[in-house]
Amino acid sequence: MKLIGSLASPYVRKVRVVLAEKKLDCQFELENVWAADTSIQTVNPLGKVPCLIMEDGSSMIDSRVMVEYLDTLTPVCKLLPPNGRDRADVKCWEALADGVLDAAILVRLERTQRPAELQSEAWVERQMGKVALGLSSMAQRLGESPFCAGNHYTLADVAVGCALGWLSFRFPEILWRDDHPNLAKLFDKLSERPSFKDTVPQ
Repeated sequence: MKLIGSLASPYVRKVRVVLAEKKLDCQFELENVWAADTSIQTVNPLGKVPCLIMEDGSSMIDSRVMVEYLDTLTPVCKLLPPNGRDRADVKCWEALADGVLDAAILVRLERTQRPAELQSEAWVERQMGKVALGLSSMAQRLGESPFCAGNHYTLADVAVGCALGWLSFRFPEILWRDDHPNLAKLFDKLSERPSFKDTVPQ
């Protein structure tokens, strides 16, 4: 397998963390989708990373699809419950973390890709409201639990850890550590794992 992505993308990081936790060998190829000479559309018509190239040459897109598939390849470090409400709960955590990222990335694109005179402060405020509410929801759901989905490390923790790490990387002005110390405690614990240490965004 070959993973195409960037060192800064939180969605790419999520897949890289899962690959490391599952101890799966995978070539990593850097791609800047914003570069004029990008060829990402040849493997992903949506022009996005991550993109996972399978052994038969076919492409798998969307980080949520990838990590769910990768968890089936080996019993090492099972990240998703087999079925039922527990599995849905983990996937809801992932959707929440990814939703926070989606909103924050829209803000970053608005501020960095659009001319200043065309930027909408109302749009930015709307998206930042989603980020704030999403973080509050994460903190409330986590409570005093050691991990997002109970007593075990799961894909929920991977997704939340990648989201929090990216916010610290791109939005240091968001003081989520001060506002939600339980999330900070979880993030610090996750940051000690080799899979997280080796994939710090840059």
